[in-house]
Amino acid sequence: MAEALVRTGRLAVVFGGAGFIGRHVVRALVKDGWRVRVASRRPDLAFHLQPIGKVGQIHAVQANLRYKDSIERALRNADAVVNLVGLLSESGEQTFAAAHADGAETVARAAKAAGVKTFVQLSAIGADAGSASAYARTKADGEARVAAAFPGAVILRPSVVFGPEDQFFNRFATMARLMPFLPLVGGGETKLQPVFVGDVAKAAAIALNGGAKPGTVYELGGPQVVTLREIMEFVEDATQHKRPLVKVGFEQASALGGVTEFLRRVSLGLLPETFVITRDQVELLRSDNVVSAQAAAEGRDLKGLGIAPESFEAEAPAYLGRYRPTGQYADRRAA
Repeated sequence: MAEALVRTGRLAVVFGGAGFIGRHVVRALVKDGWRVRVASRRPDLAFHLQPIGKVGQIHAVQANLRYKDSIERALRNADAVVNLVGLLSESGEQTFAAAHADGAETVARAAKAAGVKTFVQLSAIGADAGSASAYARTKADGEARVAAAFPGAVILRPSVVFGPEDQFFNRFATMARLMPFLPLVGGGETKLQPVFVGDVAKAAAIALNGGAKPGTVYELGGPQVVTLREIMEFVEDATQHKRPLVKVGFEQASALGGVTEFLRRVSLGLLPETFVITRDQVELLRSDNVVSAQAAAEGRDLKGLGIAPESFEAEAPAYLGRYRPTGQYADRRAA
């Protein structure tokens, strides 16, 4: 009923719209005048998005990528689709293959059959069919399946995404607050190009508005290429928690990953995710995660989409301040 209150405008369906990146994509689409249907396994988790738009402009529906019927219902009368569903680690039936490959293909096929005009698939820099990482392999498999099912689909490959609710800077900040040292997997030499979640959302909105070349893979990175060590040092400064940085070799980290995965299973999920590193995540850190020179030269990046990327140095301190020993107002003095 609520959705019916907004009777004009294009309709975009955002799968995974209740998540970290999803809420920013929804905001960007609403700003551009789209009606947005948020498709989620738990639509109740998307209710907080409704005040972003006008009455009826945002509507949440239940959909699970493992069930084709629920996807088809979510796509009814849709003009465009953004698929953001993805996992950082596997748990039970929520596997990389199910989410990144099988699920992405099911959504793309259903969207094509429903007459959807524009499709955007969120992947990741590092997607590689030959990777030793299951995350990277299934991301590449998902890209290939989407391209086959929906020719003209736009693929967005972000580097590490940061923002107020991220699982990147916030995770390291929690570690800095609670642990006696910070581990540098592989010596901390892996290069990353953190990209602001708002810029990823803008890229998705631009693609849905026809501003991206159909059938193209865009690589999204921020303005800075930094090492894992430099990121850890930045987090220490921002949180005012100085900790020794301890080098941990890839083989040692992989062994530790096996232990933390086991502890997570036997603890029935009670072990905080902050302290869990998986062997697959260690494998990902063996390769740099930055925009390729070819993508930049061909305009397949944020600059090519007309976006001036925000830096983590400008954005992250605002939400990392709460991790300081005396809180976010630690540096403020009474007048």
